[in-house]
Amino acid sequence: MRLAGKIALITGSGSGIGKAAALLFAQEGATVIVNDLDAQKGEETVQEIVGMGSKGIFIQADVTDPASVQAMVEQTIAAFGHIDVLFNNAGISGVGALHEVEPDVWDRVMSVNIRGVYLPSKYALPHMMQRKSGSIINMSSCIAEIGLAKRASYSATKGAVLALTKSMQVDYAPYDIRVNALLPGTILTPFVENYLNNSYENPEAAIESLKKRQLSGELGRPEDVAKAALFLASDESKLMMGSPLYIDGGVVFGKNA
Repeated sequence: MRLAGKIALITGSGSGIGKAAALLFAQEGATVIVNDLDAQKGEETVQEIVGMGSKGIFIQADVTDPASVQAMVEQTIAAFGHIDVLFNNAGISGVGALHEVEPDVWDRVMSVNIRGVYLPSKYALPHMMQRKSGSIINMSSCIAEIGLAKRASYSATKGAVLALTKSMQVDYAPYDIRVNALLPGTILTPFVENYLNNSYENPEAAIESLKKRQLSGELGRPEDVAKAALFLASDESKLMMGSPLYIDGGVVFGKNA
C-alpha cells in the first residue's frame, strides 16, 4: 500500500491516463478525489474505486475556471483535511501547423493545458505549504523535447508545463513539496483511438506508423503512465525534484536505424 492514508486529487480522471491513475492510486491505499468535466465518466471512475473496496469521491470542476477550481480544493480540504498528492492530468490535444491553428483553438489548448496546471496548483499549494508536505505531478509530454509535425499548440503547452514544473520546484522545495513532470509518448487512450478512427481511412496502418517512432515498437497504455505517476506520488521518489520522467518507449533518446 504505497499511498496508504494519502489524499490524492487527480484532474481529468474520468477516462484515459487519469482514470488509470485514480484506480491504481486507490488500490495502493489513497483516498482519491476524481475530477472531470464529464460527470458521468467521473462518477463511473468513483464507482469502480468503491467497487474494489477503496475510497473515492467525484467533484465536477472546470480546471480553467478559478472559482470552480477553488471550490473543488476547498471541498476536498473540508472533507479530508489536506491534499497529499495533486496530479495535474487534465489536458486536450491540438493539431495543426502554426499557420493552420485558429486563435480560438490556440487559446483553448493554452487554457486547458497550462491554466489547468496553474489553477489547481495555485489553490492546493497553500495547504501543502502549511503542512510542509506534498507531491505535485504535472502532465507534460515527450513532445516538449522533440519536434513533431502538426502539433504547434500542443507542443507549446507541454514545453511550458515542463518549464513551469522546474520553476515551481525551486519555489516550493523549502516547504518539502516535490514537483515533477511526466513525459509520455503516444499512449493508446480512448481519446487517441477515437482520433485515429476519425482521422485516418486505415486506423490500423496509422497505429503501425506510430509504433515505428518508438524503440519499444509498441504504443504505451494508460496503465504504463499511471505506474509512473504512482512512483512520483509515493515516498519512494523522495529525491525526485523538478524532474522529467519519460514514459515514451524510447522516442526522445533513441532512433531506429
